[in-house]
Amino acid sequence: MRSAALADIAAEASSCTRCALAATRTKVVFGAGDPEARLLFVGEGPGRDEDLQGEPFVGRSGKLLDRLIAEELGTDRSRCYIANVVKCRPPQNRDPKPDEMAACRPFLDRQLAVIAPAVVVTLGNVATRALLRTADGIRSLRGRAYPFGDAMLVPTYHPAAALRSGGEVVAEMRADLVRAKRLLAAAGPLGGGAPQGAGERARGPLP
Repeated sequence: MRSAALADIAAEASSCTRCALAATRTKVVFGAGDPEARLLFVGEGPGRDEDLQGEPFVGRSGKLLDRLIAEELGTDRSRCYIANVVKCRPPQNRDPKPDEMAACRPFLDRQLAVIAPAVVVTLGNVATRALLRTADGIRSLRGRAYPFGDAMLVPTYHPAAALRSGGEVVAEMRADLVRAKRLLAAAGPLGGGAPQGAGERARGPLP
């Protein structure tokens, strides 16, 4: 049922021309993973490798993310779901513009509603600010968890930042994923419900 619903949304996204990114994309990168996933990762947008292959996080950043998922969560990406704020690559990998994010946001909101994860992990400033509706940066936001509708949201760095910055950022990403793992365990075997009010500012952080 969830697979069919996601397939319908993906089909609609595949021909989307709501913003200027449609003119320069190679492929729409809708998302990938388990439609029943209790853990959903959200990045900012596709890069060069993702644009060519049509899959999220398949380049160097994706390899690091896969490693951290395996080492800190004890699973692999097939048991999670991975999506982006925008589904088409911004030129030269620049940050998505506000109008591009606004045009694409309904697709992400529908993905969240269908998958109904217990925990959402945002990767980097763009995704974290978009979902928490804040101008605060990732350094001040990470290290805590935020109520996000019926789910919990854990902000962490984008893997690309970890590749650039090295050990300290990787260590902080590991700590954030451990926090996500604890929240998943606390949510129980069935996880949380659909994140009603997804995108609303968190009511306050938890440790």
